[in-house]
Amino acid sequence: MLRRLRRWTVTSLALLTMAAGVTVGSQSDAWAATSATINASTRLQPIDGFGFSEHWRADIMRGSQGLSAQKQREVLDLLLSRSTGAGMSILRLGIDSGIQPTDPGGPNATPRYVWDRDDNGQVWLAQQAKAYGVNRFYGDAWSAPGYMKTNGSSANGGTLCGLAGAGCASGDWRRAYADYLVQWARFYAQEGIRITDLGFVNEPDYTATYDSMRLTPAQAVEFTKVFGPVANAAGHKVVCCDSFGWNQQKNYTSAIEADPTARNLVATHAGHTYASPVDGPLPTGRRTWMSEWSPNGTTWNENWDDGSGYDGFTVASAVHDALTKGNTNGYIYWYGASVGATRGLIQLDGDNYRVSKRLWAIANYSRFIRPGSTRIGATTSDAALKLSAYHNTDGSLTVVALNASTSATPVSFSLRNTGFTTGTATPYLTNGSNSTARQAPIAVSGGSLTATVPARSLVTYTIKR
Repeated sequence: MLRRLRRWTVTSLALLTMAAGVTVGSQSDAWAATSATINASTRLQPIDGFGFSEHWRADIMRGSQGLSAQKQREVLDLLLSRSTGAGMSILRLGIDSGIQPTDPGGPNATPRYVWDRDDNGQVWLAQQAKAYGVNRFYGDAWSAPGYMKTNGSSANGGTLCGLAGAGCASGDWRRAYADYLVQWARFYAQEGIRITDLGFVNEPDYTATYDSMRLTPAQAVEFTKVFGPVANAAGHKVVCCDSFGWNQQKNYTSAIEADPTARNLVATHAGHTYASPVDGPLPTGRRTWMSEWSPNGTTWNENWDDGSGYDGFTVASAVHDALTKGNTNGYIYWYGASVGATRGLIQLDGDNYRVSKRLWAIANYSRFIRPGSTRIGATTSDAALKLSAYHNTDGSLTVVALNASTSATPVSFSLRNTGFTTGTATPYLTNGSNSTARQAPIAVSGGSLTATVPARSLVTYTIKR
């Protein structure tokens, strides 16, 4: 039987002063506070994790352009540490034609695979991530090798030979490509990395001058029925289709869901948000990931809230929308670290690096919302207060509040059906002056707590007994 919870407010003026921007409201403050309800009886989507990619950039992080071992460790800590960094829990790896760079003589010829145990630095990065506790590795192919495609190149689009509408003189490469992808994952297993999730295409509705391959939704369904049994037999979950827009991905997801065979073979539907943002769930009951995005921008930007559209506040809003509008189970940013005018989280420059507030925008989610947690109900009448809440597997509760208002907002949180009548809430603040900075703890009593979320700020409350 659920225990009845009573509402309370914190009265300590001393804690008000100590909270440094994340204040505990006094009893008089509570009367004017915005009401928010966290309700664990409303169970929403499970969380697989948060991640990033370093495809084409892993070797730079490893030090190919001068990053020293000490700075390398600092960058890895920023991305992967659960105590001082973002605590990312998914690493997305890119698959290219490196393991079979030349045509073995046709789709039925014995494959001539090669393995350099490096994969452009990605093996090293995966091993580093594993040492930090990451166990979710998503391998995704931008293209089949050129000799398997209609245009004879890994770049500039083209379609996999053998699919409907894609006949080639060289024959039907569908099964050979499926075997190729599984072999890539097998090579990683030899290096101690278990590829948990495997995708066969990236942005199939976009032609790029670099590695890219076009597939229609119908062709994606067709190949899923070839690839799925091979991947599943090898122990991999199939991901499809990483469209370049969320609305565009709905077309691929709908096509897969309409085919009873393909529907049972795809474990995760993934889409990007370049062409269109998350505006609602994908049309499936399977897992869904926002699997790649970084905001548009032409210069390096470290700011939290400057109205540029590629600051930290923009990224925090996008993560919130993916979780609450899209009900996504996973969120994967594009580059964790890159060079030049990057929209990545970290800018690398020789033996130096700089950190954007974009990193801390994600860290307020990724460090505290762990794989296996469940999103639960979080409601408020204040439209400017973007709330979400999660039950973690260790029994802790995480509440994330993004205040889009230009004024500080006192909030009275009622914790219903959570099991928390007493405890401690520790706030972590990100804004122009703070980067996932721990604040003074707040007592939970009677199943409630009152705090003030500063203007244009992101606060994560971790609640424990």
